[in-house]
Amino acid sequence: MTSTDLRGESPPAVDARHVESHAVAATLVDATAPLGDLRPAPPTAPAPVEATPSPAPAPRPRRRPDRRDLAVYGLFLLTALWVTSRIWADPAGRVASLYSSDPAQVQFFLAHSVRVVLHGEFPFYTDQFNYPDGVNLMANTAILALGIPMVPVTLLFGPAVSFVTLVTLGLAGTAAAWYHVLSRHVLRHRPAALVAGWFCGFSPAMLAHANWHPNIISQFLLPFLVWRALVLTRTTRPVRDGALLALLVTVQAFINEEILLFTALGIGVFLLAMLAQQPARWRSAWRPLGAGLAVCAALAGALLAYPLYVQFAGPMAYHGLSDAVRDYGNDLAAFVTPGSATLGGNQRANANLAPNYSEENAFFGWGLTLIAVGIVVWLRREPLVRALAATGLFFAVLSLGERVSWWDRDLVTGPWQLLVRLPLLDAVVPTRFGMITSVVVGVLLALAVRRALALRLPDRRTVRTLTSAVLAVALLPIAPMPLQVVSRPAVPEFITSGRWRPYVGAEQTLVPVPVPSMGNTNGMRWAASANLDFKIPGGYFLAPRNGNTGDPGQFGGRPSGFGDLLQRVSKTGRADRLDERQRRRSLDELRHWRAAVLVLPVGQPNAEPLRRTVEQVAGPGRRELDVWVWDVRRLTEPRGPRPRATAR
Repeated sequence: MTSTDLRGESPPAVDARHVESHAVAATLVDATAPLGDLRPAPPTAPAPVEATPSPAPAPRPRRRPDRRDLAVYGLFLLTALWVTSRIWADPAGRVASLYSSDPAQVQFFLAHSVRVVLHGEFPFYTDQFNYPDGVNLMANTAILALGIPMVPVTLLFGPAVSFVTLVTLGLAGTAAAWYHVLSRHVLRHRPAALVAGWFCGFSPAMLAHANWHPNIISQFLLPFLVWRALVLTRTTRPVRDGALLALLVTVQAFINEEILLFTALGIGVFLLAMLAQQPARWRSAWRPLGAGLAVCAALAGALLAYPLYVQFAGPMAYHGLSDAVRDYGNDLAAFVTPGSATLGGNQRANANLAPNYSEENAFFGWGLTLIAVGIVVWLRREPLVRALAATGLFFAVLSLGERVSWWDRDLVTGPWQLLVRLPLLDAVVPTRFGMITSVVVGVLLALAVRRALALRLPDRRTVRTLTSAVLAVALLPIAPMPLQVVSRPAVPEFITSGRWRPYVGAEQTLVPVPVPSMGNTNGMRWAASANLDFKIPGGYFLAPRNGNTGDPGQFGGRPSGFGDLLQRVSKTGRADRLDERQRRRSLDELRHWRAAVLVLPVGQPNAEPLRRTVEQVAGPGRRELDVWVWDVRRLTEPRGPRPRATAR
């Protein structure tokens, strides 16, 4: 340990009678060092013959970022802007290629955050979509810790701009956070921290999620969570440090709980790997670690008790993920193949190596994979490297899922099959364990850079050149490229101009045609652009099967005959003639939704067969601006006076 610990605090003055015993202890096992301290122990000074009392050293002034740090942060931000540049060109009109559902869902959640702040709406549940059943937002990653700070941006520029802003800041912020923690508190080596920050912020896994999941790539709290958890192994203030960790845990829970769980699992496996090699560390670590974790659990448990109650026992709660994603796993070949969103990537060639393009959670390429293995072999004498290697390998194996495959050919049963039904783990997408391995690889790169640049060779320029060449071989093939996007239809003028308002009352719905679902989320974008001032049926979300709280999860709500009918017509372009039973059941669903108006954009693909299908249920439509409109209030309202539409 240095004279200043990881918290930046100076230790108290040491009595002269204890100097000698401390010096002897330091020559053995430095059990008082935190298990995650990556710096070498300093040489031990001989004990003085006589120690004279001296005043306690003045606390070291807080170090501010200098120009080098600011240049690094600027580099990360410019890289993030480069990656998202094609979306920034038209935030409302461009979306990720291949899959467009997740961005629309995130924009809906951003609009919900506005209503939470401005209208005091309940943050953990909403019936603004999937009306009347609603959606459990705690069980759907409503990103309140991101959406609420973004409220000013969402109000001024709309949820589409907020979305791309979050993606940009998520990438740059994660890289900057790893650089900050490693350069100031762990490695104290800027070049090494730069390499690790770059890889952790722009790894193939981060790029894969960037187009769809800002909640997953917003990992800027993770380095601080890891650092503060490891500080607990030797803290003298377990209450303070445990409380600080609890606050970090609470905020991360409202960004993404799955990443929080991965962080906890990663720290746990790493600590076990360290203690297995150096059991003596446990003697000094267990008391502060236990006390700090107890404080953290108590405080975080108190802060999260009610939100977690809503998530697991509230309305529309579900237990376990949909079968569609529970067995998502990485192919073994994915670890030696560059990611699709990288310089050396080939989207078509990667098609069968990951569940889909948003889940490319490995994809390191041959160069980086071989170099990572070489680093472990080179530095194998260091317990820290062995612990990191064990952690990365453990989660790489889990990320293979229930079946281990090579180039899409099943080989053996994976170990995940033994864990998939355990509580909490039944809500995990196993392929994402590869993101833990990515962080481990980033730290291994940093350790190797620091060791290489510290080699005492006559020609230091040659050392730097060789180090740079090895990094180029490892990182250049997976260098980030701009995200692939496609154009999407604009929100209809009927929505943006407010022409819908005379039709829709406070407890009625506007029904987009086709009805919003996992594969068609345009209606969710309509609602988000209107600040969720109207409710819609359907949508893209996770909910219990058949709308029964506590059942296993699925994508979407109750089965909808009318919704499935419109979806089929939208895809095939065939408008079948409905019999009386189909027409009656469709009307029953419209009544269940309390539908006020059906809206079909004129430019919707297969708009004409969709229009003919709707007319068989609701009668002739009327053209207003750029949509077809069916006023169905007379068909869906209960008997009695018609409720007045409110202009909100």
